Amino acid sequence: MKIDIKRYVRPCCRAFQPYVAGKPIEEIKRELGLKSVIKMASNENPLGPSKKAIGLIKKLANKVFYYPDSNSWALKQAISNKFAVNTQNIILGSGSDELIELIAKTFLSPGDDVIASEHAFIRYKMAGDLMNCRVINVPMRQYTHDLSKMAQAITSKTKIVFVANPNNPTGTCNNENEIKEFLKSVSEKPSAPLVVFDEAYYEYAKIQRDYPDTLKLLTSYPNIIILRTFSKIYGLAGLRVGYGFASKEIVDYLDRVRPPFNVNMIAQEAAAVSLTDKEQVNKSIKLVQEGKKYLYKELAKLNIDFIPSCTNFILMDVSPNLGQNVFQKLLKKGIIVRAMNEYEYPNHIRVTIDLPRNNRLFTKALKNVISEISDNKLL
Repeated sequence: MKIDIKRYVRPCCRAFQPYVAGKPIEEIKRELGLKSVIKMASNENPLGPSKKAIGLIKKLANKVFYYPDSNSWALKQAISNKFAVNTQNIILGSGSDELIELIAKTFLSPGDDVIASEHAFIRYKMAGDLMNCRVINVPMRQYTHDLSKMAQAITSKTKIVFVANPNNPTGTCNNENEIKEFLKSVSEKPSAPLVVFDEAYYEYAKIQRDYPDTLKLLTSYPNIIILRTFSKIYGLAGLRVGYGFASKEIVDYLDRVRPPFNVNMIAQEAAAVSLTDKEQVNKSIKLVQEGKKYLYKELAKLNIDFIPSCTNFILMDVSPNLGQNVFQKLLKKGIIVRAMNEYEYPNHIRVTIDLPRNNRLFTKALKNVISEISDNKLL
């Protein structure tokens, strides 16, 4: 019996391409026969999670035969206490990736428009494509969201505007005045869309003097959704915990679509206790600030252009070399970075700020790789 499976697949999913995640360390070791590999590709926190979280994870191991709390009550309470927000305004997901998809599934219909920046996090486009929507990518201005042009692109068909602040992969931020002006402009539209602020790197960015406090805008603009995560500064990427703030009504609709038990028991408990460890957060911020200072200096010595970052990663221009070539050569030296082809930056790589020793190993390897490529071109 022969079956054409394609005919069962929704038309918009037939050409749908999966998200390409960074390769894990163990896979690279197996593929290339390397004993030591450094991963600087996925913007993880090299300090790891809070010791409080690690201790709790160990204690919870013998309880995993129970289903988790479907409503994540304790974690919502912890987030509520931390940010002074009512629990009815909090939505939780298996990473903010799931929340982006939940928003799309809840609010988008075929024929709707989605707006994002040209070089924004690729998951926004994927969410629109999944729901058979038109995705409008607005060109950036100096590697930063051009919010005025994004507002101008809104029509009666626009359902959602995604704004990553800071943006991945550029690492740039829009300041408080820009965000306020943008929201004012959006609110004056005859049919104002939802505005999703993705603040995955919030903790790293909030030390910027003019970084916006979007939570204060929530009561004035009931059409906004704010996304954050425990994957970055809290070091819980492997447990997948994302959270968001929105109006009670928006959260209610998202919760109807949200799968039950989407945040596992250990993730809920580890995330809640992580919020109490201020020392871990402060250490992580200090590590990144010092790492950026070192890497900026070393990149300048190599005449490599880079974009000053509000985050824990740096987007750097390795022109005239292709980012993919530099990525492959660094990989053979046991250093995983991220090539930026999928973001239409073919001559760039994105590098996570790591421990001082690993930052030094990276700059040394990068210098050697660029030298090797130049020597080969002369042959």
